[in-house]
Amino acid sequence: MRTRELGKTGLQVSEIGFGAWAIGGGMWGGPRDRDSRAALKRAYELGVNFIDTAAVYGNGHSERLVGEFLKAHPEVAVATKVPPKSGRWPARPGAVSKENFPADWIVRSCERSLDNLGRGHIDLLQLHNWADSFLDDDDWYQGMAKLREAGKIRFIGVSLNSHDPASALRLVRSGQVDALQVFYNIFDQSPEDELFAACLEHKVGILARVPFDEGSLTGKLREDTTFPEGDFRVQYFGGELLKQTVQRVEAMRPIVEDAAASMPRGALRFCLSHPAVSSVIPGIRNIKQAEENCSASDDGPLPAAVLTQLRAHRWVRSPY
Repeated sequence: MRTRELGKTGLQVSEIGFGAWAIGGGMWGGPRDRDSRAALKRAYELGVNFIDTAAVYGNGHSERLVGEFLKAHPEVAVATKVPPKSGRWPARPGAVSKENFPADWIVRSCERSLDNLGRGHIDLLQLHNWADSFLDDDDWYQGMAKLREAGKIRFIGVSLNSHDPASALRLVRSGQVDALQVFYNIFDQSPEDELFAACLEHKVGILARVPFDEGSLTGKLREDTTFPEGDFRVQYFGGELLKQTVQRVEAMRPIVEDAAASMPRGALRFCLSHPAVSSVIPGIRNIKQAEENCSASDDGPLPAAVLTQLRAHRWVRSPY
């Protein structure tokens, strides 16, 4: 497992991080704690030293599972997220910062996460959505700065709305964040347009999320795939989207599988091929996924000729 620096923080994070949304259960069809504990253990054995979770993942269940793991492995870095007080996802253009992330709300949310995680500090605390208009009121930043000064957090981050990398350009240039979490995969290559260059210039770390497009880029979905009751992918691939997505995956399959040992490894290697990316954080729910995902770091970036071919498969859905 290779590591990269998270922006200019000095924090060396594994190229493959542990995305902990799914282990919270909730929108992924319910928790499977035995598998989750085994997945965390195996990922750690394979070199994963960075876990990304959030307060809302299973209403704190993900944080508590991660906290249980961290008791035995306190050297592992952890990132979590503050949910918007309004409860609205995604943040709408022009949204008011104080309705979503007032300073006192950020502090209270951080304290709850610290309790769930069972530790004294959080390495990276992130706002769980973002609108460019938030930058016009620094109350959110004052809350974050207060926590940092108190030693409750080390670094400040933001998780961007899906398919909306341009919303963070002013934020990156402001110098107020250490890292961004951004939707990035073979389909949605839009962060490459402007955001990644800005992050490299200002040394802001990038966590690449949804590298598998919620499962489609593993190559395992079919046009007749069904999802468990309560699984959010029922909506994500709703209507004709599942059929369209599977057809697009099959069109690129020969390119990816010719260059990589598997579709999942190829999808992760695509993300790791960009120098702005510090870590890719696929969701991991079991030992098999941990082993498959971690192997992508050993394989290294995709060849330049393959990346050129994959540019033609860019497909950005409307924000959801």
